[in-house]
Amino acid sequence: MMRTRMALAIALGMAALVMTGRSQFSQGTAFAQNASPHITKEPVDGNYPPITDEDIQMLRKDIRSQRKQLIAANMKLTDAEAEKFWPVYEQYISELVKSNNKKYALIKQYMQSGGALTDADAESAVKEWVDVDQSVAQLRMQYIPNFRKVLTPKSMALFYQLDRRVQLMIDLQLASTIPLVEP
Repeated sequence: MMRTRMALAIALGMAALVMTGRSQFSQGTAFAQNASPHITKEPVDGNYPPITDEDIQMLRKDIRSQRKQLIAANMKLTDAEAEKFWPVYEQYISELVKSNNKKYALIKQYMQSGGALTDADAESAVKEWVDVDQSVAQLRMQYIPNFRKVLTPKSMALFYQLDRRVQLMIDLQLASTIPLVEP
């Protein structure tokens, strides 16, 4: 099956992170340094490939796998720490997936509409998107005690730092593939 450009861009970006490991994060590298500062409303070629449920599921599975590899490469856990950390991480990711289901549904709906939104659709989408952001922030807060039970405070801070940076990169890649709403 052929992947959409969005899936390919995110997979390549995540693969680059996994391959370069901690050095990318510790040196403060900006992932969009070479990007044009001009925000465009559509891709260069003007084509928006249809996004299927299968595309989204494959993309999300790839991202979760690469995210875990990146966390593992940067956390440098001992065997004893890893034995305690990974079950909590898997539970956290499972709940994060549930929170993000709404985000991917919004993206799919918007892309399938070709970017045509009524005022009511636009207002509803904004509220739903912000609700997703709030639910993810609440989930992170909820898991602080869980991660604190299995990690030192500095290791927990590193995990949250990595998790946030990976999520920002994913969000940036997603945002760069979605056309802006026409006013």
